Amino acid sequence: MSASTPAPTLNHVELPQGTVTYLVAGPADSAFPPVVFVHGLLVDSQLWTGVADVLAERGIRSYAPNWPLGSHRVPMNADADLSPRGMAATINRFLAALDLTDVTLVGSDTGGALCQFTIDTDHRRIGRLVLTNCDAFDHFPPSEFVGLIRVGRHAALIKPLLTALEPTAIRHSRRGYGLLFASKPDPKVTRSWIEPARRDKAIRRDAAKLMSTMRPTDLLDVSSRFDDFTKPVHIVWGDADTCFRISFAEQLAAAFPNATLTTVTGGRTFISMEFPEQVADVISKASEPVG
Repeated sequence: MSASTPAPTLNHVELPQGTVTYLVAGPADSAFPPVVFVHGLLVDSQLWTGVADVLAERGIRSYAPNWPLGSHRVPMNADADLSPRGMAATINRFLAALDLTDVTLVGSDTGGALCQFTIDTDHRRIGRLVLTNCDAFDHFPPSEFVGLIRVGRHAALIKPLLTALEPTAIRHSRRGYGLLFASKPDPKVTRSWIEPARRDKAIRRDAAKLMSTMRPTDLLDVSSRFDDFTKPVHIVWGDADTCFRISFAEQLAAAFPNATLTTVTGGRTFISMEFPEQVADVISKASEPVG
């Protein structure tokens, strides 16, 4: 980030489901559509820091919420619906609360699936969709994470699961975040992702709500209505991902009526952290006026 670009600021908004904190980057008077990021399970807004910084330097304002997916630090209301459909409603409530329209909605990992549920629920505030490596069709979750999700359906089992990931070597192995990075991740960042749910019972409750309601048939059903979403879809995908394979991206690009696909050579799931310029390039192009 250049010296002339203001640092992102942490804010919070009260929704019917509870409090959501979020980072804002970029000029308030931006002439470009606002960008809203949706991360996946057991990560937070740090996933998007590099991309948000690049976009801010290009004059694009972005919002990076800490969604209630296990690495958030403010628990949601006990009765909040955090199923995939409930999360879609939460995302739309966030857009409405901030009065954001013509939004560029950007999703990664589980968050990409939640974006798909969101456009299937109500896409009036969404102008375009950007998907990075994420769940698709009946890969919800992908086979590599089925065991994790089965454990995570039970809030009482999440703490021992995350405690086992405290050693950096294990946390960065195939049992942890290792599959999602092409290079060595920052141990401080990955440690910060496991701490909220490890320490707070209410955070574990929130995370379990989504994991206990993830069903492959539900996302597959959503994909049967992709033809109804005629707005632009930009898919940017790391081609070395062994979890969210490039074939997922190709199938998504073929299923949407107005989609483009950009591949990131050597990228895995978290291309937003490792290839922020390339992800920002796609978002910037998506933000350009048509015609």
